[in-house]
Amino acid sequence: MKKLVLGSTSPFRKEILTKLNIPFECAKPDIDESPLDGESALELVERLAIEKAKAVAAAYPDALIIGSDQVAMCDGEVLGKPHNFNNAVKQLEKFSNKTVTFYTGLCVYDSGLDHTTALIEPFLVHFNELSRSDIENYLHAEQPYNCAGSFKSEGLGICLFKKLEGDDPNSLIGLPLIKLVALLKLHGVDVLAAQ
Repeated sequence: MKKLVLGSTSPFRKEILTKLNIPFECAKPDIDESPLDGESALELVERLAIEKAKAVAAAYPDALIIGSDQVAMCDGEVLGKPHNFNNAVKQLEKFSNKTVTFYTGLCVYDSGLDHTTALIEPFLVHFNELSRSDIENYLHAEQPYNCAGSFKSEGLGICLFKKLEGDDPNSLIGLPLIKLVALLKLHGVDVLAAQ
């Protein structure tokens, strides 16, 4: 099996990939994550997932490199990581009593063959009506400032939701494992056979 590399330093993505019980390395993709003029949310997450995978290819010339990126869409607006308390408050106030779509771009890049497979996985989050104190209490408890949408669904963030809708709960955390297993198989890696 080719070396498997996660083009991310996200501890959340690393933890998810560990579930597959196959060896991998992590590498930091150094890219500009700013959206391009006129770029849709779907175009943005797919492009960034591919760019993240390709950004680490120089250090791994014959590997399978995984790239992933995520954004939230609410009322036609693309929202990424809040980076601080005030931005997180604004995001969660915007999400109160609404349904937000999270798009996760996923890419597997074979750096030896220069071959890319990529897809976008949607996931819907139906938010409760959130009071200002709900929002502030939650943010002080978990400080999810490096998470698209300003929450951690695997933690106390679950208290913010009415309902979750999607094919894979790992998608919401940033790495859709069901689809990743399928993409790896396209690249010749059978996860169960690798156990």
